[in-house]
This record gives sequence, C-alpha cells and structure tokens, in this order.
Amino acid sequence: MKCKLLFIFSLFFFISMNAQEFIFGKVTSEDNIEMLDVTVINIRTDERVTTNRDGHFMISGRQGDNLRFIKSGYDRLNTVVTKENVVSPMNITLVRSAQLIDEVEIKKALTGDLKVDTKTLNPPRKVEKLKSDLAVYIKQKSDPRILAARPGEFVQPKGQGFSIGKVKNKWDDVDFMNYLVTALGYQYFNDLKIENSQVQHFIYYVLAGGFERKSILKYGFVSDADLMRFQRAVLNRISTYKAPQTQK
Repeated sequence: MKCKLLFIFSLFFFISMNAQEFIFGKVTSEDNIEMLDVTVINIRTDERVTTNRDGHFMISGRQGDNLRFIKSGYDRLNTVVTKENVVSPMNITLVRSAQLIDEVEIKKALTGDLKVDTKTLNPPRKVEKLKSDLAVYIKQKSDPRILAARPGEFVQPKGQGFSIGKVKNKWDDVDFMNYLVTALGYQYFNDLKIENSQVQHFIYYVLAGGFERKSILKYGFVSDADLMRFQRAVLNRISTYKAPQTQK
C-alpha cells in the first residue's frame, strides 16, 4: 500500500514538473482600447502569436522569459515574465510612435491696406505678361526649315519605325526593396530572425506571394497604408519562409 501511494505521489510530482505553462494577458493602447493583431514573440522559444479582437493573447512560457510586443505604428515593447505573470494575466500598454507632421504653409492674412494686400495676393503685371508670352510661344509649332537637312548632308531614310512599348515605371522591384530596407531598417527584419544577408531574399519572397505594388512602381511612391500592408504581408509569410542555405 505504501509503495502504491509513493508511486502516485511521484507521478503527480513528475506531471507538475513537466506541465506546459502558459502566459495569458491583454494588450491595450494608451487610450485603454483593446488592440487587435499585436504580434507577441517569446524570445526564448521563438513562438509567435497574435492578439484577438479583444486584445487577449496566450503564449507558452515561464518565469524569466522575455516577451516582445510588435504593432505597426506603435513603439516595440519588451517585458520579462515575472512570477506574478505566471499565476495572473499580464496587462500590456503600447504607446503610439511619434510621427513627423507635414510642414504647413501659412499665408499672410489680409491687413486691410489695399496697397499692401494687392502686392501680397496679386503678382506684378510684368510677371503676368511674361507668363502669358511664354504660354503663347510654347503653343507655336516649330518651323520645319529649322530641322531640315543642309545641302549635301546625309539624311536617314524614313521608315515605319517600331514601337518601344509603354512608358516605364518610375521604380522597379529593386528600388522598392531598397526603400523598404531604408524605411523599416535592418533591425525590423532581425527581430523576425532574418539576418542582414537574407533580407533581400526575404523581401522578394514576400513580394512573390502576391503583394500588390503596381501603383507603387508606377509612381515611385509608398504611402503609410502601403507600408502597413507590406508589414501585414510579412507576418503572413514569415512562418513559411525558408532562408537560402549558404555554402561554407
């Protein structure tokens, strides 16, 4: 009987020692609003989860683990799991990243003095006449005799020619990739366990997954919405990415 009780106690002790622990918590903004799709990373195990619509998350871990919270538009936050966090939920608050405000041109207000206000609002007559004369000159067709061949000068025979296709985009994928590296920084990819030498390969992998970029390449411009869209594509593709093997 004693041996049987000893065996049962040993079994319970073994199960409790090897039971998987989980960390529960909730992520909110500075305004106490629940935050959806915040990426939570356990640095020790490299496990990644995202918060639900109520800001809640659950990730395996233990006391002493370092958890990292990432959300586009907010400062990245690192926190160490304490003994209290193991037995009670964590409360995490993310702070919005500082953004530079575009410069606003402030025009002079009316003074009430007609002489002063006329100079401020209306350009001089000489400037208006010059602009008008230039517009008329630009509309005029060039005299064909200007470009005519001189006597005895060889002239290339005129043929049907050929089409050179559509006007090229301002950017190609290389330009877009260089912008992403500059805008996000290598540290952003390092946090995702992507080494500097693999960043270019990884970006091409994300683009090959169907990332829409026609307007970006056409105009050579990336909006904040485009950048956030790329970061969402990164989170969707990172789990299936396999880095190229380098030969030693």
